Amino acid sequence: MSSSYKGGCDHVQVKATAEPIDNHVCHCNVCKGVTGQQTTHVAFFNHSDLTVDHPEKMNRQPFNKDNPSGPLELCTCSECGAALMLDDKQKRIRVAVPNVMGYDDAKFPDPTYHAFYDASKDYPKPSDGRAVYEGLRPDFVWPEPA
Repeated sequence: MSSSYKGGCDHVQVKATAEPIDNHVCHCNVCKGVTGQQTTHVAFFNHSDLTVDHPEKMNRQPFNKDNPSGPLELCTCSECGAALMLDDKQKRIRVAVPNVMGYDDAKFPDPTYHAFYDASKDYPKPSDGRAVYEGLRPDFVWPEPA
């Protein structure tokens, strides 16, 4: 596959070597806090399918400040601070947020569902025809560690 999913910054390039294994609109509070967006287009890739040309130039910090020992780390460029990807310490997935991490969002497939929608929040349930779940889609299976 010639990857059409390329992101990163001038110092660190991130590219996919396969299609996403999950592609959704995220409504979780962590994504809202990190991106400042009400909803976020999120693409999960198998860990080995999202590669980085200069991992030595990445800083890592907990993705979820309320769970700093959680599995996901936000990787940013050590030179410019750009968000590059989320990396799973368990080596199951890597995550791209196309409109935040230097990708051409239009090249990604449309998200297939809404994840982590919380009906108790003060905004309407999505009505765009995509399925809406309180978590990830019920048939999602976490990949084995790479």
